[in-house]
Order: sequence, then structure tokens, then C-alpha cells
Amino acid sequence: MGMFDPLRISASGMTAERLRMDVIAENLANANTTRGANGQPYRRKEVVLQEGTGKSFDQVLGGVAVSGVVDDQSPLRRVYDPGNPDADAKGFVSLPNVSSVTEMVDLITAQRGYEADIQAMNNARTMFTRALDILR
Repeated sequence: MGMFDPLRISASGMTAERLRMDVIAENLANANTTRGANGQPYRRKEVVLQEGTGKSFDQVLGGVAVSGVVDDQSPLRRVYDPGNPDADAKGFVSLPNVSSVTEMVDLITAQRGYEADIQAMNNARTMFTRALDILR
């Protein structure tokens, strides 16, 4: 392990958590979107993370890598609202599979992960500073 690996690992975690927060914000913003660009209701998105292998430029060995953003395939909510222009022949409207409670819990988790990465980065910086002070 190199001297700057702790900083790289923390930075990869911060990048992953920032992307998670961006996707959660998108989910919350589209929680009531019944017709997207494809004509279908919005589907909740999730970020898939994996361990960084270090084999590509954007992956840090031992860090976190984003393997993709995928659509949650859980069933859509159906609500009876015959006056809605997106209602089917029986009067039901398909709503996104986004739960604001789930999204807020995920947002808090992502925020805490980001804060933990900042703390790890600050601790590594403090250790580097003390090591340099010893060499003086």
C-alpha cells in the first residue's frame, strides 16, 4: 500500500456517495412522474457499487467503483384516478415505484458514508503531517 492510497480510497468513496445522492435526488424529483420521455412512468434508479480492482484508470485498488446505475424493476404503484389523462381504460394510473421514506433513508445513509470518507481523509492528512513533523 502506497502513502497516498488512503486518500485515493476515501476519494473514491466520496465520489460513489455523491453519485448515490444525485440519483436519490433524481428519484425524489420524479416521484410523481407518470409519463417520461419513453411514455412510461418513471422507474426508481439505484447505484450499484463494487470493490475497486485497480485495473482501470478510474478504479482504486481497495476503493469503491460504480459498476452502473440500474432501474429498480419492482412493480409500479397503481391508483384509481379516472380523471387523470394517463389513466388506462379501467381508470387506473401507474405511478413510479419511488417511496419518499426509502429515498430519505438512503439519502441519510449516503450522507453518513460521505462524512465518514471525509473523516478518513482528514485522519490520513493528520498522520502525514505528523510523520513529516517527526522528520524535521
